[in-house]
Amino acid sequence: MAGLRTVAAIALTLVVLTALGTDMTHTIAGAMTAMVATFAIKEKQVRDQAVTLALGLPVALAAVALSALLNSRIVAGDTFFILLIFGAVYCRRFGDRGTALGLIGFQIYFVSLFVGSSVDGLPMLCLTLVLAFACSAVVRFAVVPETPQRILRRLRDAFRARLAQLVASQLELLDAGPEELDGVVADLRERTARLHEAALMIQDRLEEGTRDTATAALLERRIADAEIATERLGVLLLNARSAERANTLTLHLPDATVATSGPNLIAADDKVTATLRRDLNALHHLVAHPTSADRGTAVAHVRNRLLGYRDEERLPRASTAVQDVFRGLGEVARAVLGLRLALDGPQDESNDSPATTRSREEFDAEDVALAAEEEPEEDRTGLQRPTTRAACQVAVGSVLAMVGGEFLSTQRWYWAVLTCWVVFLNTASTGEILVKGYRRVVGTVVGVVAGVALAGLVGDRTWIAFALVLLFIFAMFFTAPLSYALMSFFVTAMLGMLYTLLHTYSLDVLVLRIEETALGAVCGIIAAMVVLPVRTDRRTDELLGTVLDRLGDVVSAAVEQLCGGPASDLLGRARDLDTALDDLRASTKPLTHPITPLRGRRRTARYLVALLETSAFHARSLAATAELVPDSRNVAADPRLGRAGQRIARNIEVVAAHVRDEPTDAKVGAGASIAAILKEEGSRTPPTGSVASRVLRHLQRVDEGVVGLARPLGVPVDDGTEPQTTGARD
Repeated sequence: MAGLRTVAAIALTLVVLTALGTDMTHTIAGAMTAMVATFAIKEKQVRDQAVTLALGLPVALAAVALSALLNSRIVAGDTFFILLIFGAVYCRRFGDRGTALGLIGFQIYFVSLFVGSSVDGLPMLCLTLVLAFACSAVVRFAVVPETPQRILRRLRDAFRARLAQLVASQLELLDAGPEELDGVVADLRERTARLHEAALMIQDRLEEGTRDTATAALLERRIADAEIATERLGVLLLNARSAERANTLTLHLPDATVATSGPNLIAADDKVTATLRRDLNALHHLVAHPTSADRGTAVAHVRNRLLGYRDEERLPRASTAVQDVFRGLGEVARAVLGLRLALDGPQDESNDSPATTRSREEFDAEDVALAAEEEPEEDRTGLQRPTTRAACQVAVGSVLAMVGGEFLSTQRWYWAVLTCWVVFLNTASTGEILVKGYRRVVGTVVGVVAGVALAGLVGDRTWIAFALVLLFIFAMFFTAPLSYALMSFFVTAMLGMLYTLLHTYSLDVLVLRIEETALGAVCGIIAAMVVLPVRTDRRTDELLGTVLDRLGDVVSAAVEQLCGGPASDLLGRARDLDTALDDLRASTKPLTHPITPLRGRRRTARYLVALLETSAFHARSLAATAELVPDSRNVAADPRLGRAGQRIARNIEVVAAHVRDEPTDAKVGAGASIAAILKEEGSRTPPTGSVASRVLRHLQRVDEGVVGLARPLGVPVDDGTEPQTTGARD
């Protein structure tokens, strides 16, 4: 949508300027201004977008006027450019509006340098900017409107579609032959990960897209319910097919494979297989079709049958693993019912079975008890504030790029400054800047080759060149989340077309583009390493500590509720864990990149993130099960789980203290298994269907994951062969 909106704004600007008989230089300036005015504004509310766009116009006019006035004063012009760069980055501390205004100021100054603005041509250039901003406003608010409610509605539809795709993959898993199993499991893993991405995207838009905080919290819980229940159903299906235990489908330990061998417990009974196939098809229908498509009593009958599997007496006679699959079906059906209630409002209850009525009562009780929790944000001041530090780094890097760029070309030195600017966008450590600079250079080199070929093919065909520019701009936005190198390729190819339109194209210009890009990337890297550097390992340690804190919060709160404690917003805590884990995964990309020479650190980083992925999956499952305890008639609290939860929470604290370099002599406990601890607390093994039996495997996997984290991090482990040392954090 961002690509469509930007392309539409540029196209409208081109039409208006062409109708007014504007020359090619000002037409290109207007197109670039429309692009900046459209993509720079990221605010979610329409009113805020309008205010920022209105404030952006005087900022743009001031930038282009100062550029024209200082064009002949080299020292003053360069000094102002550096100050503008510092201010543009520093303004990010003021939120989306500050970021947008800073970006508009910098980019429009760059546009004026690109087209060679002068004092004589300033009135026409200012009029061009006004028309470009007006066209951007028309497209944003009338042609391709963007409202939080509309975006959230699209994301909800996307979540439904991905949920239906995941259930379809589970149906394929049921019937897949041995030779097809690996491919089906790969699809299952990919669709599980995509469902998780959709859930996180919805979370980012909930507060702005809903009428109040309570509604946002309700939707967040229902979406998390559906995601966790469906993911767990896939694991249960895989376990029943292979008679082995899988951890999670989203990410496995490096070089580990999913267990796909062993006896197929489902296929052992044709009647059970047929029933499971029928019910998976029914579940897919419930997920894929909105409430408005329901007609008659057939859908209610299917829903009642699936929800009936939440009762032990309704389960078919089969092995425990297969019965777990049917239990999982019942929980997914419950989650889908909750999602429908949250998204589509009250539904017809005339054909409800007792199981369906009980599920509705559980949802009503949860809605009454729902409470959102907010955590205070970290407040840093001075040079410790990320925006201030980044502004200093960019300013120093830009000075180096400006000096070096002048030696390469007195006309196009600003390409080096632009590259130095962009490598600092959305980066937080030296390693991230290094990888981003490398990718920009690679994308630029390949883009130059494409630009040479396209310029020869297009020649003097102006409208074909403009059409290719629009196509490349859309591709630039579309590929930005996928590959920065690919985005850089389309940027460079687009610039080749712009040079063709300005009749300044030559092979030397594009080669100079490569040289300036490489220089800017090097200058940015040097500045990041010298000026207030943030080492990659320091950044990852900070985020690793945050993930461990979130993991401890989820496990402790879930175990407390499983033991009979008060209800709390467990799924909200689980979502905070997911968000922190995504941040950690992004920060480790420089360590896991193929070009990194530190192979040992790459393996360690992959191993740690994979362990945390597995632990997070089981923590989410713990939270989902604990949510059932306060209002369920079938799942009762079990106080014996408290001791197991205490050991896991203590181990997480010990590992987190070591990551933060806090003084402690405590060791990670790795003695008896969680099952052994439960047996010590009770007289017998937890019966099937009890809450202890449901969460035993999840607790065991989290416990193993935390102990597994201790070894590569160098945390001492007490395996029970010697008395455990007690530290200050006990």
